[in-house]
Parts: sequence; structure tokens; C-alpha cells
Amino acid sequence: MTQRAAGHLTGKVALVTGASSGIGAATALALAEQGAAVALVARRQDRLDTLAQQITAAGGQAEVIALDLSDPSQAEVAVERTLQALGGLDIVVNNAGLMLLGPVGGADVSDWQRMMDLNVLALMRLTHAALPSMKQQKGGHIVNISSVSGRGASPTSAGYSATKWAVGGFSEGLRQEVRLDNIRVTVIEPGVVATELTDHITHEATKTTYESRIATMTPLEAEDIAAAVVYAVTQPLRVNVNEILIRPLDQG
Repeated sequence: MTQRAAGHLTGKVALVTGASSGIGAATALALAEQGAAVALVARRQDRLDTLAQQITAAGGQAEVIALDLSDPSQAEVAVERTLQALGGLDIVVNNAGLMLLGPVGGADVSDWQRMMDLNVLALMRLTHAALPSMKQQKGGHIVNISSVSGRGASPTSAGYSATKWAVGGFSEGLRQEVRLDNIRVTVIEPGVVATELTDHITHEATKTTYESRIATMTPLEAEDIAAAVVYAVTQPLRVNVNEILIRPLDQG
């Protein structure tokens, strides 16, 4: 991250979940480069501290909020600490998530619970916690990171796809509810991205197959998705970019 000049988001405050790595970290950096003060939310304190140092060294402002959003009580904590430390909340990027692929038959159903807790319920709770301040200020932007798996399912993706379809449904209903409050809602649906998501797959045969598939293509980088987030949140206020589907060129 280079020393920044005033950007399109100067004076804005953004909260990014899953900010300790991958898409979340890249998005936090990209928003900071555009001038936003950024609340960094994830479990791994050490990684958040490193990212915050990178942002502040370049002249930005960052607040580290280390917590576990799968705990139902923590969404309100994250929003309250953002408001207290940074003085407002204009953009929420719900990025935190798990991709625990595997067949339905013989599945460890606790994997489904973990994905529902983080991919869906944590996203919903954080959005719920952020809305009062956005409605009061008559403006804001919710960006939900979904997946191509939220548009279509495939073998071994049933559980994961279920969570991402839920994100799409929640986001569209929310968009229609809050548009008259000048709150925008965007869903971003990445294809294959080079991140740590595959590290968490517990079904070994599926993990091996998925990694072999990735090896046959040039996956997206986290920065590609961050650029899509920046595009959405820097449009004129009359523009609500509802959905961005972004795949690697060679992904079928």
C-alpha cells in the first residue's frame, strides 16, 4: 500500500469482516487507499494488527476489532466499537465465511452448522446491527460477499451453496426494504479465488479434487474482488450496483 492521497471515500467509515486474510484484507487495504477509515474485524488479532500497521503507515486510519462473529453477541459489539472508535459507519463488507465442501451423504453435519453460523447468520446479525445508524444518517452501503455457488450448485457444494443462496435472498429482500433510506445493497459473487478458503475443507477427497481443479486454471486474486467492492461503493449515490458476478477467464 502506497502513501495515499485524498480518495473517493475520504471521510467515510467502513467495517470489513474476515479482514485477517484474503478478500477481506485486500478489501480493507483498497478501501483505505480510497480514504476510508476501516474497522478490521476477524478472530486473528496478530494478523489484524499487521494489517492495521500497514494502513496507518500509508497515512490511513484503522481500528482492530478481534472477535468471533459466529458468536451471536459479537455483531453488535463490532458495530458499537466501530462507531465509538471511528465516529460513524457508512460501509459494511460482510466477507467472513467458510467453504466446507463435501458430499451430502456421509457429511459431518457440524460443517453445515458452522457455515450457516458464519456465512449466513453472522452476516444477517451484523447487517441488523449496522442498520440503525445508517437509517439515522439516511445513507449507507451493505456489501455481501457471496459466490458463484450462490447462483448454481454442483456435487460436493450443496451445503456451501445453500448458505450462499441464502445470502442472495437476504440481500435482495434487504435492498427492497432499505432503498428509501438511501442505503445501497450489493452482492458480489466471485468464482475461484486464490485464498485460504480451501484450507478449511475437512473432506479430504473433495479437498484434493478441488485443489486439482484450481491447478488447471489461473484463479482470481483477492485484489480483483477488492476492486469490485471499490467500484460498487464509489458509484454516484443514484447508482445501486445490485450484483457483480466475477469469474476467472478460464473458469467454465
